[in-house]
Amino acid sequence: MASSAEEAGFARIAVMDHLWQAPVVGAFEREMLEAYTTLGFLAAATERMELLTLVTATAYRQPGLLAKMITTLDVLSGGRAWLGIGIGAGFNAAEAAGLGLPFPATAERFERLEETLRICRQMFDGDESPFHGRHYRLARTLNSPAPVRRPPILVGGSGERKTLRLVALYADACNLFAGPDLPLKLDALRLHCEQIGRDYDSIEKTVLFPLDPGPGGRQIDRLLDALTSFAKLGIDAVYGPVPGADSPATLQLLARHVIPAAAQLRPSRIG
Repeated sequence: MASSAEEAGFARIAVMDHLWQAPVVGAFEREMLEAYTTLGFLAAATERMELLTLVTATAYRQPGLLAKMITTLDVLSGGRAWLGIGIGAGFNAAEAAGLGLPFPATAERFERLEETLRICRQMFDGDESPFHGRHYRLARTLNSPAPVRRPPILVGGSGERKTLRLVALYADACNLFAGPDLPLKLDALRLHCEQIGRDYDSIEKTVLFPLDPGPGGRQIDRLLDALTSFAKLGIDAVYGPVPGADSPATLQLLARHVIPAAAQLRPSRIG
């Protein structure tokens, strides 16, 4: 399926970082693969699509190990890895407790997220200096081999006070929900950028939105209208589930009618 999506023109493929199934999909007991093992498999099954999670749960992995995992994925895929990361929320608490993984309070997860972003940037840039933070202490941030390129960093989440501030400080991209408050979220990000002297346009703005052409393509016009609306707001890329992605007909509909049209908008990317 991944190779078929690549042939259809998808630019990126993203997987959830959950160990139990998401309630929006089904019961906890339904099958769920671990994200980074899956991305390694997808790297071998594809040639061009970029690879990431939407999004890594910060507390599940020590940041030095996470940076090494992303770097390894980047090297083995020929420079196609992203770091997609967030604090982790909602039902993650249940799966964390079930599997004995750390899941501290929200305030601490934000602190750990910021330290993780700093450590990963440092290791991606080849800086071996020690890191001494409140939650993490690394004696030597050696990262060999180096990534093929510095993996871009995407921070997922819409919190105006903390999450979007971290985007402005450390990220190459954000991922937002496609709700009615989307313009307000973009305004909040712009304000954070102005406050720290960051070029707002240097950040890729992305949204999460279902990419569903509908049976026989009956929802294609609706999907194109949504993508056009996103582009007018300044959204650069759209990530989303593709209902029926295992059907060649679904991917052919997107390849024929949606992806070429989306490419003309900003150009937007489909992930």
